[in-house]
Amino acid sequence: MLTKRIIPCLDIKDGKTVKGINFLGLKSVGDPVDMARAYSGQGADELVFLDISATIEGRKAFSELVGRIALNINIPFTVGGGISTVEDAAILLRAGADKVSVNSAAVRNPGLISDIASRFGSQCVVVAIDAKNVDGVWKVTTHGGSRFSDKELFSWAGQAETLGAGEILFTSMDHDGTCSGYACNEYRRLSGMLGIPVIASGGAGTVGHIAEVLSSDGGCADAALAASVFHYGEILIPDLKRRLASCGIPVRL
Repeated sequence: MLTKRIIPCLDIKDGKTVKGINFLGLKSVGDPVDMARAYSGQGADELVFLDISATIEGRKAFSELVGRIALNINIPFTVGGGISTVEDAAILLRAGADKVSVNSAAVRNPGLISDIASRFGSQCVVVAIDAKNVDGVWKVTTHGGSRFSDKELFSWAGQAETLGAGEILFTSMDHDGTCSGYACNEYRRLSGMLGIPVIASGGAGTVGHIAEVLSSDGGCADAALAASVFHYGEILIPDLKRRLASCGIPVRL
C-alpha cells in the first residue's frame, strides 16, 4: 500500500500566510518561509503554497518567494495562484517548485493542463478544484471561490485526468476552515473513479478527521491537506503520524 501524505497548506496573500473560514475573513498567521522551514523539520511530506489573491488581482504567482522557499526546505512543494500560461509554470518550476497547481485558468482553458503536462510531465501538474454543494450538485468555482463556473466536480476531475493532470486537489468550500471534518463521501467517489492521486482539503479539525479521510473505509484519499490545525499548533505532525500509524494507515515516520 502506498504511503499516505500529510501536506500543510499555506495560503499566501501580500507575502504573508493567511487563513479564514469558507474562503472569507482572512487574517495573517505567519511568514511563509519560516513556516515552511518549521513544517519541513516536523516531518511534513510536502507543502502547498497558494497565492489566493493572484487570480483576483491579475498578478502572477511570485517566483521570488518560491526561490526563498526552495533554499530553506528539502521536501517537495507545490505552488499555485495566477498560473495561466505554460511560461507562468516554467518560471515557478525554474525557481524551485516541484509542482504547479492550476485552477481558474484551467477551468477557462482546459488545454492549459495538457500544455503544461506535455512540456514538464504530468507529475508536475496538480489541478486544484474548489467546489460548493448547491442543491446536491458540486459546482466548481473560480477566482478564489468567488465565481461559479459551468463545471461539476466529478466530470471536471475526470476531464482533468484525461488532459494530463498528475493529481487532483479538491477543496470543499462548505468544509473549508470549519474544522468539522472532510467531505469523505466525495473523496471516496473521486478516488474510486480516478487513476491519479486525490488530495483532500477543507475541514480538518482533529486527528480523527484526517484518519477518516485517508482510511480505506473512509475517504480513501491519497493525501490530507490542512492549514488551521497545523498553523495554530492544534495538531503536531509527528504526533499525527504516530497516531495514524497506530490506526494502520501507512505514513512516513
